[in-house]
Amino acid sequence: NRIRTNNTTERVNREIKRRTKAIGAFPDGQSALMLVCARLRHVAASEWGSKRYLNMNHLFDLELQRKVEDQSAVS
Repeated sequence: NRIRTNNTTERVNREIKRRTKAIGAFPDGQSALMLVCARLRHVAASEWGSKRYLNMNHLFDLELQRKVEDQSAVS
């Protein structure tokens, strides 16, 4: 079976692979984990990490409207 991912996940995976290849060998697993976590924090803090592919406000509005309708149906 093949793991299916989206472009965002692939980009993060490539970025982690690129950074770990630049280091070469790590003294232990903890060092590798620290590098990966630092890179993920950098991606999350950058403009690229805040990109939105779906505006969730429309879904929140629909859910709020549904709750209001449910409450008025109970009354």
